[in-house]
Amino acid sequence: MKVHGKTIEFDAEGFMKDPALWDEQVASAIAREEGIAEMSDKHWAVVNAIREYWKEEDLAPSVRVLCQEAGVSVREIYKLFTAGPARGACRVAGLPKPDGCV
Repeated sequence: MKVHGKTIEFDAEGFMKDPALWDEQVASAIAREEGIAEMSDKHWAVVNAIREYWKEEDLAPSVRVLCQEAGVSVREIYKLFTAGPARGACRVAGLPKPDGCV
């Protein structure tokens, strides 16, 4: 994928190989691939909560932690990211594939 002159590479499952290349423009491009036409404030709250947790802990947050940090319910996460928190939200957040369930 090319985003504003940057070449973004993904692994076989669609997760970014180099999370350091992530920015909001990259997130929006990945979101479009996930079927999200436009990122809402709630989408960004989830993505930013995932990224902040990942920066501090070097892993994706559990669903419970993600819901608390982003201020959304589990049901809302699945409405926002139809592929779910691990596949959809973490992918848009630019994380490598999570080791366990998010």
